[in-house]
Amino acid sequence: MEPMTIDEALVTTRAVRKRLDLARPVPRDVITECLRLALQAPNGSNRQLWHWVVVEDPATRAEMARIYNDAIDTYRPGLGLPPVDWATPANQRMGDSVAYLREHLHEVPVLVVPAITGRLDGASIPDQAHLWGSILPAAWSFMLALRARGLGSVWTTVHLAQEQRMAELLGIPYAEVTQAGLFPVAYTIGTHFKPGTRALSDEVVHFDRW
Repeated sequence: MEPMTIDEALVTTRAVRKRLDLARPVPRDVITECLRLALQAPNGSNRQLWHWVVVEDPATRAEMARIYNDAIDTYRPGLGLPPVDWATPANQRMGDSVAYLREHLHEVPVLVVPAITGRLDGASIPDQAHLWGSILPAAWSFMLALRARGLGSVWTTVHLAQEQRMAELLGIPYAEVTQAGLFPVAYTIGTHFKPGTRALSDEVVHFDRW
């Protein structure tokens, strides 16, 4: 894989589900190299409160997949979120992709759960922003590092509807630590990814005021 520019990595690091290579092992040193880069990310007050649970064991991955699938069955979107229009071709493709991952999650070679010390239950907006802002940049850096090495992932969050169950499985101290997602990690089938369809317009960019 040819070295890519920063701009290329930014616009071609996609949510990868169907193109995860389920048969190719992922060496642990590749994961640790990507995490080493991720830990250079900025974080609140430079306290570095992050944690990363990297799961390679097949039996544990299978149980994680069961929790993930149960969470899909029971999840209901919050009232503050706009509904997804599943009638559009793009969203139908995404739905098919999600269904594929659901069926094959247990086969993905490595599952990674990023987390951070602290709980957000009942937290103020500033406290929430501080905590999320201390783990999400590192998680995105991890995905970019994967992309640069021919691997892919997708940032899933649905299992957080059953976060405590996942915490019990992985030994995460639920009362003290917040999980930020679940990343299935594998080499990709092919390395060419196109930029997504995004609109830079006055509807989303506001100068000086909304």
